[in-house]
Amino acid sequence: MSSSRFAKTPQPPYYAVIFTSQRTATENDAYGNMADQMEVLAQQQPGFLGAESTRGADGLGITVAYWETEADIAAWKANADHLAAQRAGAERWYEHYEVRVAKVERAYGKR
Repeated sequence: MSSSRFAKTPQPPYYAVIFTSQRTATENDAYGNMADQMEVLAQQQPGFLGAESTRGADGLGITVAYWETEADIAAWKANADHLAAQRAGAERWYEHYEVRVAKVERAYGKR
């Protein structure tokens, strides 16, 4: 796996928003377009540090977005374009999803 797929985060503490979802089998192109738009929009938000995402062939996906503060997370959640994407996801693209927010206190790895 290429290290370019890993978010480049600072030394802790910072926050992680973990979004686990089960996709529906419909509207793959529309979903992909919206996901791409949200990735670009998130990168423009204050406090955004990076993200890592994967989706299996069975439609189960996990995205972890890293943020400087809880206030940055709240601002992203309230972003009008992101709210529209959230509604579309709940109505059309996800059978089920869970969002978890965690404070990262330690981080290490092989570089």
